[in-house]
Amino acid sequence: MSRIGKRPITVPAKVQITIDGTKVVVKGPKGELCRDLPPNVTVSQEGEILQVNRRDESRTSRQLHGLCRTLVANMVEGVSTGFQRRLEIQGVGYRAQVQGRNLILNMGYSHQVQIDPPDGIQFAVEGTTNVIVSGYDKEIVGNTAAKIREVRRPEPYKGKGIRYAGEVVRRKAGKTGKSGKK
Repeated sequence: MSRIGKRPITVPAKVQITIDGTKVVVKGPKGELCRDLPPNVTVSQEGEILQVNRRDESRTSRQLHGLCRTLVANMVEGVSTGFQRRLEIQGVGYRAQVQGRNLILNMGYSHQVQIDPPDGIQFAVEGTTNVIVSGYDKEIVGNTAAKIREVRRPEPYKGKGIRYAGEVVRRKAGKTGKSGKK
């Protein structure tokens, strides 16, 4: 049996869960999330505990069991506490700022790059080089952070660009000088 799938999910007091067949709706102080689960798994609630079970022992049911449990657990955590992803900008003259809800990036291009946040996503900038993407849907937070990183990915020679906080960029050796032989 899936070790992840059989772990129970504790529901905080301020979170409401509605289960309608394969549809799970989670409401909390940060927002509301809804997801249709595959018919191979069932979700049951007993008080403050959610349990994800599989209907049979088929291969696809076993594969989806842990995945569905993790998706539901992320929904519960997102509407109660939320998620955030930190990005670091490295490079001379590279900086970020928030203008209204939008994120403005100066990344060495001839123009500024403006990123509009999807619904439920907020941008914050610490200093001018640390960007925080926060929201209640883990998938959208991760995708938005990945789109910001793609504006200028860290390059391997000087390490300049946008990277996740704590990301290690493998560096390459640059060119060596001419040998002096003619």
